[in-house]
Amino acid sequence: MPIPFSLRRASALALILALPGAALAQAPAGQKTPSAPAPVAAAVPPETVVARVNGQAITAADLALAGEDPALSLPGVDEGAKQNLLVDYMIDLKVGAQAAEAAKVGDSPEFKRKLAYFRDKLLLDDYLEREAKKAVTPEAAKALYEQTVKSMKPEEEVHARHILVESEDEAKKIAARIKGGEDFAKIAAEVSKDPGSKTEGGDLGWFTQERMVKPFADAAFKMTPGQVSDPVKTQFGWHVLRVEEKRTKPVPTFDEMKEQIDQYLTRKAQQDTIVKLREAAKVERSGSSTAPAGADTKKP
Repeated sequence: MPIPFSLRRASALALILALPGAALAQAPAGQKTPSAPAPVAAAVPPETVVARVNGQAITAADLALAGEDPALSLPGVDEGAKQNLLVDYMIDLKVGAQAAEAAKVGDSPEFKRKLAYFRDKLLLDDYLEREAKKAVTPEAAKALYEQTVKSMKPEEEVHARHILVESEDEAKKIAARIKGGEDFAKIAAEVSKDPGSKTEGGDLGWFTQERMVKPFADAAFKMTPGQVSDPVKTQFGWHVLRVEEKRTKPVPTFDEMKEQIDQYLTRKAQQDTIVKLREAAKVERSGSSTAPAGADTKKP
């Protein structure tokens, strides 16, 4: 699939801006290089005109809208350079659009279909966003949080370390060394076959019982803090465990859950809005339409 022009342009300019040394290398000896563009001042009024193309104004609001386009996202580019890039892009956009208008591109049936489709899509997106804002209120978020935490049952958690080896004999020798006073974390770093924890001295952090395979979890949750296990076999090999701490899993705070709650309320509000609109609408499918999976296609 061909790459859209806007993507190719943005990518090329991003590379140029990211490699200022390349531009300096091309400058003739003794020639002054242009100074970096000054950053655009913050809080510019939306109606501020930043450029004109054949008399048609480009405003700060136009730049802000273009800046929301994922194709113009330029990670690592400073804000001043990005603003200048957006101005250049909008100038090209206006030049091209004016040429297309003169060529009557907008009069073709295909263009009109595309325009109608994207107009409907933008209308729906903005409408759903507006409806979601009504639903995502502090009161609704707090109510959902309270409802959610009521259904959360207290869970025991264990903080443990382990050493994974291939044989039971090796595990017995390691358990004996640790019970004899050697440092668990040091031995884990030396011999454990678990790449995910050996660099952390075998530390697995906090976990609930269902997060671990049954033989491992059964052993860990029966142990007391400071206790070192006998070898435990799982499908991964042989383990030697040491329980560091135990606790009842704390209920997450409202602040910890707020982002998830807001996302849920937003999705639910948008879904409910579409369902209500469909229920209220008169929808007629033509005989040539593909019926939904499982639908009864027999005529009455």
